[in-house]
Amino acid sequence: MGKQELRTAAKVSLEQPAAEQACLHNRWHPDIPFCGTIKNEEVVKIECVDWTGGQIGNNDSANDVRDVDLTRVHYLTGPFEIETAEPGDVLVVEIQDVQPFQDQPWGFTGVFAKSNGGGFLDELYPDAAKAIWDFEGIFCSSRHIPGVRFAGLIHPGILGCAPSPEVLATWNKREGELISACSHLDRDVALPPNAQSVHVGSGGDDIKEKVGKEGARTIPGRPEHGGNCDIKNLSRGSKVYLPVHVKGAKFSVGDLHFSQGDGEISFCGAIEMAGVITIKFTVMKNGMKDLGMKSPIYVPGPVEPQFGPGRYIYFEGFSVDEHGKQHYMDATVAYRQTSLRVIEYLRRFGYSDYQIYLLLSCAPVQGHVAGIVDIPNACTTMGVPIDIFDFDISPHVKAEKKDMGSCAFAT
Repeated sequence: MGKQELRTAAKVSLEQPAAEQACLHNRWHPDIPFCGTIKNEEVVKIECVDWTGGQIGNNDSANDVRDVDLTRVHYLTGPFEIETAEPGDVLVVEIQDVQPFQDQPWGFTGVFAKSNGGGFLDELYPDAAKAIWDFEGIFCSSRHIPGVRFAGLIHPGILGCAPSPEVLATWNKREGELISACSHLDRDVALPPNAQSVHVGSGGDDIKEKVGKEGARTIPGRPEHGGNCDIKNLSRGSKVYLPVHVKGAKFSVGDLHFSQGDGEISFCGAIEMAGVITIKFTVMKNGMKDLGMKSPIYVPGPVEPQFGPGRYIYFEGFSVDEHGKQHYMDATVAYRQTSLRVIEYLRRFGYSDYQIYLLLSCAPVQGHVAGIVDIPNACTTMGVPIDIFDFDISPHVKAEKKDMGSCAFAT
């Protein structure tokens, strides 16, 4: 080690459409062909497009966010054959580095329109909005949310190995039953297989047709393999332990984030970017049995923004919604209320609700379940770091309302 440059296991193009690149795919299915081979205990670099495949531009309009084609996401790099990996093993993924491309030093955060994707607070904020972030080394700032600058906790949103045919059938059955049970609701509760815009890398028409009928969408994380978990602490130095369900593991990665808050509440809520991730792969033989593993586990790395004791303001939320309705131990309702408490607090300084919504999605806020046993209310908290602002937001300081400009909206 150290005597030669690390190998790049897959390269992407930011000029070529993602749907035409053989090293990318946008569904989970065991039949999607390998795009390359990685040795056990090898360290490689893997290039990734942003999760939309380049649909979002560096501009001052959110028309692209409003009109994003969600059948085309996520574009993942892979799947890779990891030598010696067999079903029942565990693939140890050590994230050694994540960086944006040097010629694209920017990212974006979006609020999807309720009519096209939505988000955690879409009943209150149904319109599309966007913020562009400029990268300066480890720091980022945005012309759309002035007065804020922070170091990114850079990480991949998606890591996972391919499901076996049996695991895939379980996913489709389980999520199909949920869709049927919730057909009376005025919103999507899960997304079934969809042949529209399916991309299977180098796979031919027969595989594309099969994956279109059976392939699992990449939007949710799932217990059997991880996937789109959007865990901000899976940053540099972290180790992720992934179950292996097929020979060679068929590992894929993508959805790189420069920064993210706990919950990624606006859905397109991290600072999304294209870039390159450096990973060391190690196969743990019979790891699923030895660890008693039913879902992935991870050990965070040593790299994290340091704000210090007493440099967060924490806001509390409970399972009583904005209409005053009591819910029983509902942590989702509680975290929604926590988010609203922060929006109400920060708007006193001149930010619009949409600017705050975007900021809470992508800044390094700390979300926690504080209490989940005291009936009838679950309690959640959100900690906002004081030092990301260039003015004092402390409770003892009188708020001064300033002109904070505007995030980008759709026309």
